[in-house]
Amino acid sequence: MLKCEHLVKKYLTTTAVADLSIELESGKIYALLGPNGSGKSTLMKMISGLSKPSSGTITLNGQKLNYKSKAQIAYMPTEAYFFSYMTCMDIGDYYKDFFADFDYDKYMALLSEMDLEPKQKAREMSSGMMAKLKIAVTLSRNAKIIMLDEPLNGIDIIARDKIINTIISNINDDMAVVISSHLVDELEKIVDYAIFIKKGKCILSGEAEELRESQGKSIVNMYKEIYA
Repeated sequence: MLKCEHLVKKYLTTTAVADLSIELESGKIYALLGPNGSGKSTLMKMISGLSKPSSGTITLNGQKLNYKSKAQIAYMPTEAYFFSYMTCMDIGDYYKDFFADFDYDKYMALLSEMDLEPKQKAREMSSGMMAKLKIAVTLSRNAKIIMLDEPLNGIDIIARDKIINTIISNINDDMAVVISSHLVDELEKIVDYAIFIKKGKCILSGEAEELRESQGKSIVNMYKEIYA
């Protein structure tokens, strides 16, 4: 579905992504794993079209990434990117104007599921509420690729299971879902495929169950061994 080949992203003297190649297939949930600074967010921004690779190619269904294909990709960054004066309803209207695949009714249902008040303003929200709002607005797009960058940041341990269940219940077999996180224990139980990134390089990847069998350890223990 989506293929990244030999991607490189350089910033002056820093190489954020180095000769990285991955493929995404529909119907799978991918864990993009690595500590802060490993290149996860840079990779997601290149796939979403917000950042241009220094070299390498990205194709979606065999076509080089362009403005039409980028419209099929939904990306949730780590940053809070809403204007502070906006209410949840304003944000829904904003997304509806920008994205043809935005489902406003689904968005309102997700706000209720996340215990968010439609008339509450962004500036009045805690970090946890803002994290839920970003998830709700991203999942309300009927995109082919959904990318969530650290979706559990700011979410307390009690609410994490509910958030993960919400994510799972709002995706379908036509989508490829990429979740970036360093909270590996929370993701291991739901992901189909794991991609370990270190210093901008993919150093290990594969079907989660196959990795557990071949490595003889859990995804969590692989993470500890790779990044300790």
